[in-house]
Amino acid sequence: MSASRQQPIYHNSTFLFVGIMLVAFNLRPSITAVGPLIPMIRADLGLSNGWAGFLTTLPLVTFATFSLFAAGIGKRLGNAQAILLALFILLIGSVIRVLGGAMWLYIGTGLTGIGIVICNVLLIPLIKNRLPQKTGIVTASYTTGMTLTAAIASGISAPLALDLGLGWRGSLLSWAILIVLGILLWSPQAKMPKAVPIHAIPELKVNVWKSRLAWQISMFMGVQSLLFFTLIAWLPDMMISRGLSPVEAGALMSLMQIIGLVGTFLAPIVAVKYKDQVGIILTLGSFYLFGFSSLFIQVLWVNYIGLTLIGLGLGASISLAYTLIGLRTRSEKVTASLSGMSQSAGYYLAALGPLLFGVVFDVFSDWNHLIYLMLSSTILFMFFGVKSGRARSVD
Repeated sequence: MSASRQQPIYHNSTFLFVGIMLVAFNLRPSITAVGPLIPMIRADLGLSNGWAGFLTTLPLVTFATFSLFAAGIGKRLGNAQAILLALFILLIGSVIRVLGGAMWLYIGTGLTGIGIVICNVLLIPLIKNRLPQKTGIVTASYTTGMTLTAAIASGISAPLALDLGLGWRGSLLSWAILIVLGILLWSPQAKMPKAVPIHAIPELKVNVWKSRLAWQISMFMGVQSLLFFTLIAWLPDMMISRGLSPVEAGALMSLMQIIGLVGTFLAPIVAVKYKDQVGIILTLGSFYLFGFSSLFIQVLWVNYIGLTLIGLGLGASISLAYTLIGLRTRSEKVTASLSGMSQSAGYYLAALGPLLFGVVFDVFSDWNHLIYLMLSSTILFMFFGVKSGRARSVD
């Protein structure tokens, strides 16, 4: 028997890449599918705008909280085994949240957030460890896959609920099929031994929480996440108020994210070619400034142009944020620590967005406040982005 046939399947880089992609496909649909369904959920369960916005905020709170523990879970179980556990948690949460009333909805949503964030934190060091020479292309691929399924979920959640008659519960539950597929494809990776010393790098004792650069990267992660999740939660409702149907609003969100795939894929590939990423970040900031400003003009074709630029910015921002974590560290251990810190501190900031606007809208009933929030966040995005984009290292 040849050596290649004797090689365990989890050692095959192609199979590993496929597994990474299947994990990535499951990291956004359980969140982005909710936005177009919020009017149905709100009507069915009698929720206020603030509590409806909390449906998108809750996963971010769990992201922020459990990011602190994800690196420790990965160290104890091994990154691959921990990701498999996270997929099971995601599956359980996806089922629980459609079983009954508001309490089950929030419990299940919280569990989906826990599952997602463990995968979010541990995929970055896992890629750096197992595929060190392909970090740029693999990061580009998995963030593109993540964004693609996010877009698809935004676009088809309302048709699944309305056109196929599944209701909001059936629409959300349908994504469990993709999670099961991810579990099946990732399971062989859990057989990989926990400790695989592929680099003989001395262990560095770096406290990322005391690093100014680490905090700047965390804030950059947080602001770009705030932009993304606040829009995912409330832009469909805003466009419905301007005359679109729920299906059309969901399709618009989907199209915006599909356009963003260009930025998602190209940003890491371009970023790793340079020591300094400041120029890329300022370009993305200009896209946001023009795009969000266009939403003040209540003319749909103008809004579509603006949302195209916003989509490109959102797509590039998330993959660039993940790439900066790897570029600003030199060891796998510090990469995992920075990944956990940036997603914890960052998502606590991001969690404010959907909830804050929901409460503000309950008081003022003015969609312009959403645009003000997005423009203010863009200024912060550019400030922390310039700080994070300079050629420095945390360790």
